[in-house]
Amino acid sequence: MELYVNSEATGNISFKKSVGSANSVVSRAANCNIVFYSDINAKSVTLYNAFVAGSVYADEIILENSVVIGGVFATQEIDLTHSIVGTFNAPSVKIAQTVSLLLPSAFSIEKIIAVPDTKLYNLSLADLGSLYKGLPQSENSGKIEIDIHTDEIKSTLANEEIQKTLRSYTVIGKVLAADLLDTDKFQNHFLLTAASLGSQLLKTYDMGMDKDGKPATLTFERIRDFFFDILHGKIEIQPMDGKFDISQITGKF
Repeated sequence: MELYVNSEATGNISFKKSVGSANSVVSRAANCNIVFYSDINAKSVTLYNAFVAGSVYADEIILENSVVIGGVFATQEIDLTHSIVGTFNAPSVKIAQTVSLLLPSAFSIEKIIAVPDTKLYNLSLADLGSLYKGLPQSENSGKIEIDIHTDEIKSTLANEEIQKTLRSYTVIGKVLAADLLDTDKFQNHFLLTAASLGSQLLKTYDMGMDKDGKPATLTFERIRDFFFDILHGKIEIQPMDGKFDISQITGKF
């Protein structure tokens, strides 16, 4: 019926499989590391300081200081504060402080509500692979700031009975120069897949050598620490430089 983590809890708490509840999943514990290796499905979900390798599905979702590698999908409302998520989709979305997306687009039905000084970034063209290994970031890679007013694309979906408006917040229109990048080099897909597979990985993979000449192994704990270091500003992602030479594009054809 309900999963509740005591707010005084400390230490490490891990859920190795999917977590489901007919009512709520709640953890407001500030002093523990809570990790979900797979999806969460409940009526309402409230998580502070949590790492979710899968996706979160609920009617209402509140995330603060958390990382969700998959998507955050709510049938009613999402409230995100200082978090990194793969993507989100809900009728109503509220964001605060700094929120980052790992995939190119996110969706809402109503306009996003953002508290003043909130920043929304997209990390789909950040060189996460080099950052994970402690190496310099690739040129032309980086985070892209999304303006929730100018970068909103409004679509109307309709059939015989109903008509629905969907707003997408996307960087698709900003990545003209992305074709010039070898995004496979970033190894982002490899990193995110290893994170989402969690406990299902049968062996430990690595992404090559790190800055110290040691294998950059993809362990669940290292991936978790890596994303929280990004969230807390210990690892700085450079802003993407939007400049490119038109001759580079014409040369492609």
